[in-house]
Amino acid sequence: MTNKRILITGAAGFLGSHLCDRFIKEGFEVIGMDNLITGDIKNIEHLFKHKEFEFIEHDVTKFIHIPGKLDYILNFASPASPIDYLKIPIQTLKVGSLGTHNCLGLAKEKNARILVASTSEVYGDPTVHPQTEDYWGNVNPVGPRGVYDEAKRFQEAITMAYHTYHKVETRIVRIFNTYGPRMRLNDGRVLPAFIGQALRGEDLTVFGDGSQTRSFCYVDDLIEGIFRLLMSDYAYPVNIGNPDEITIKQFGEEIIKLTGTKQKMILKDLPTDDPKQRQPDITLARKLLGWEPKVNRAEGLKITYDYFKSLSPEELTKTAHRFE
Repeated sequence: MTNKRILITGAAGFLGSHLCDRFIKEGFEVIGMDNLITGDIKNIEHLFKHKEFEFIEHDVTKFIHIPGKLDYILNFASPASPIDYLKIPIQTLKVGSLGTHNCLGLAKEKNARILVASTSEVYGDPTVHPQTEDYWGNVNPVGPRGVYDEAKRFQEAITMAYHTYHKVETRIVRIFNTYGPRMRLNDGRVLPAFIGQALRGEDLTVFGDGSQTRSFCYVDDLIEGIFRLLMSDYAYPVNIGNPDEITIKQFGEEIIKLTGTKQKMILKDLPTDDPKQRQPDITLARKLLGWEPKVNRAEGLKITYDYFKSLSPEELTKTAHRFE
């Protein structure tokens, strides 16, 4: 057992809850924090029996007080799907700016190492393919997606400012499309949307002509990459994702085959500023962390589909938000 203590914000979310699991398994004392606007307490209920786990319901845009020592902070508090950040744009901007500022201030006070969760969305609709960490992006700051994209870009900037000016130990992970158990259905992301539609017997909604690409990383692989990055001595952004690129149309065909359904794919207009292609260059992660994804898409999709099949009919149709 280690006596290391870690704060994980966004702990009741998809990635945050898996990170709580990992650090409990590693023997850490884990403090989970979430305001439950988009997170779900059910994602972490199984951890309440552990004496090493503590949950605090709190909004990180407000001052954060944690008594006692703190060795690490993982800042994963943010809406992360289009439906979320289009419905709560101001909160999305605030959590990326004020929330990150508060977490960095806490890291400075506690002399803790902090890792912040950035995203491939900092690259916008990229003109460089695949995306490397030294690409600055092609982002529309005043478009509908700007509230999320620019919140994350600001988050990276203030994190580096704390690193250079206050000498805070910082890490930045740029997360590409990730999937697995505990994703929310009906959150606007393509994988849970497709599986949810298939389970409900609906046709699959494809935006655009289906030629745009995504690269899907299974959650266990992502968590391993984040763990290795946190324990590294590298302060600059690192892409963590699976470079196995696929078109949305091909992906829809994989889902139909997986679920054994007979749905068609219905084409709709592409949303404003939706990226046409997305593929991480993970050369740096391979070299720096010795990391690359291990779970292939067929294996990961089967696990994820089985998880969604286990949900109740009510859970398949609900959109679990508590927007404030």
